[in-house]
Amino acid sequence: MSLDAGGTNATARAGLNGQTPRCTHIDLLPDVEPGSPECKECLALGRTWTRLLVCLSCGWVACSDDGRPGHARAHYQETDHPVVAALDAGSTWRWCYVHRRTV
Repeated sequence: MSLDAGGTNATARAGLNGQTPRCTHIDLLPDVEPGSPECKECLALGRTWTRLLVCLSCGWVACSDDGRPGHARAHYQETDHPVVAALDAGSTWRWCYVHRRTV
């Protein structure tokens, strides 16, 4: 086991090849059911979306940053729910807003 400067187990935090710290946010996620497959904010504004994301903390579904206005990011900024996933069937893509990377 290797320790970092703070005396914490650095090996347990490491990702593949020890290069990237592991995102612990995914370990804390509850099981959630996604809401309806639409961005309610976009519908209210009469806009369309390019891709939908689901919040893995609460199941809220919103549009991605692929097109404006990016309601999924706004949801993160309002709630601090850190991880979203693509709502596409069969997708395993997940994004952590805190670490600003896929997880």
